[in-house]
Amino acid sequence: MEARSRRFSRQRDFVRRFSRRPAGMVSLGVILLVLFCAIFTNLVATHDPIETDFDATFAGVSGDHFLGSDNLGRDTFSRVVHGARTALLVGLISVGIGVGVGLPYGLLSGYIGGLKDEALMRVMDALYAFPAILLALVVIAALGTGVFNVMIAIGVVFVPVMARLVRGSTLSVKEMDFVLAAESIGSSTPRILFRHVMPNILAPVIVQSSLAIGFAIIAEAGLSYLGLGTQPPDPSWGSMLGQAQRYLLSGEGQLAIYPGLAIVLTVLAFNLVGDVLRDLLDPRLRGAD
Repeated sequence: MEARSRRFSRQRDFVRRFSRRPAGMVSLGVILLVLFCAIFTNLVATHDPIETDFDATFAGVSGDHFLGSDNLGRDTFSRVVHGARTALLVGLISVGIGVGVGLPYGLLSGYIGGLKDEALMRVMDALYAFPAILLALVVIAALGTGVFNVMIAIGVVFVPVMARLVRGSTLSVKEMDFVLAAESIGSSTPRILFRHVMPNILAPVIVQSSLAIGFAIIAEAGLSYLGLGTQPPDPSWGSMLGQAQRYLLSGEGQLAIYPGLAIVLTVLAFNLVGDVLRDLLDPRLRGAD
């Protein structure tokens, strides 16, 4: 009962300190708004995002088209809202792949140490040596285009990042007294890793995951812009930018403004939340709070 009370007290203290960070609260509000749009897309969107209306091409802002329409008469607001679903889906699933593979990989490598650790990490170093976008392009070249393959490609990019981060944290945690005590009483390796080591290395993983979601959104937008991600007519912020570029010099620049602004605000929000979480969860920075 006392342990539960202490845990609740720590959680309440964390929420209190987070709420004192204006940048974190505003960014969290932006993320929740994007999440709401992604979950309740059909409720928020006013039109079918792929329905064309050639009588309303390049329509201006109006009560029927909140953000105007594109060259095919498709409602820009509805396409931006549906693009939020694609962006968050790719961000969350790709980071989930990176954490799901990289976390146990780094845990095992850091805990066993020795030559096995060196061999395991050389594989991760080989992947890490590739520039992120280049590695994603290689994976897409092997798997083909499409949003599902983009998730896998970006997830592969995050695996070595997470594995190296977790391994470094594991190397320090495994020398602590409570881990040595668990080893001395004969606890199994899986129990030691997931019961004693993993809970004490989650803080940097959470911070890195928040930052990685922002990168994943940019990567998906970039790949869709190049025609390798979400395929027309499905809406994506990146593909909307790609379609809008041909009209920038003809006075229809607003077609690029709205998806571009959505990308900037969403990525900035995840990065700011990640910075706040780092400040609150890093023991070296807690004293400055």
